[in-house]
Amino acid sequence: MAYAYAGAAPSGPPMANPIAVVSPHFCAPYPVDLIIAKKLMTLSEGSFAVTDVNGAVMFKVKGSVFSIHDRRLLLDASGNPVISLRQKIITAHRRWQVYRGDSSDSKDLLFSVKKSSLIQFKTELDVFFAANIKEDVPDFKVKGSWLERSCTIYLGNTSNIIAQMHKKHSVESVLLGKDTFSVTVYPHVDYAFIVGLVVILYEINEDRKDDD
Repeated sequence: MAYAYAGAAPSGPPMANPIAVVSPHFCAPYPVDLIIAKKLMTLSEGSFAVTDVNGAVMFKVKGSVFSIHDRRLLLDASGNPVISLRQKIITAHRRWQVYRGDSSDSKDLLFSVKKSSLIQFKTELDVFFAANIKEDVPDFKVKGSWLERSCTIYLGNTSNIIAQMHKKHSVESVLLGKDTFSVTVYPHVDYAFIVGLVVILYEINEDRKDDD
C-alpha cells in the first residue's frame, strides 16, 4: 500500500534507529508533514481526518456513538484498522491504552498514555511501551501548551524531538467548524504512532475542559 509524504527537513539529528511502535511500514526516511482535522459537526465523538500536505487521505479516526467506553479507531486510507485507542474508565491520570488493530486483548497492547501529574498548567503526558511494566521512566514524553495547540513529542526524558504539533489556521477550518493541527514527524519515526498520540492529547484535554 502506498502512502504519500511531504515536508521540509526539521532541525536536529535524525534518529539512529527507526522508532517503529505500530509498524516499520509507517516509518519514512524523511520528514512527514500531516494535517489532522477534528470534525466538529458529526454525531460520533472523536472523528478525525488525517491527510498529507497535498490533501491525500492517510488515516481516518472513528469515534464511538453513545458508547460507555471511550474508544477511537485509527484506520488507514483503505479503512483497515491500524490501532485501537481506549480510555481506562475511572483513572485519575486519564490513562489511555493503545492496541494493535481493533483488538482490546492485553497481548496486543502496544503502549499506554497518561497525564504526568494530576494538576497541570502546561500539557505533559507520559508514554509507556507495553513492556515497560514498572513505568519508572517514560519511553516518550509530550510537552507543550494545549491552549496554544503547540506541543512537542520527545524520546523519553531526553531533549531528542521526534515530532512537533501546532495549530493550523485557515479559512476552511473556521468555516467548516474544524479544529486543525499541523504535525511534523521526524525521519524514521512511526507516524501512525504520532497520530495516535495527537488524538489522545486532544481527548485528554477536551475531557479536562468539560470538567471545568
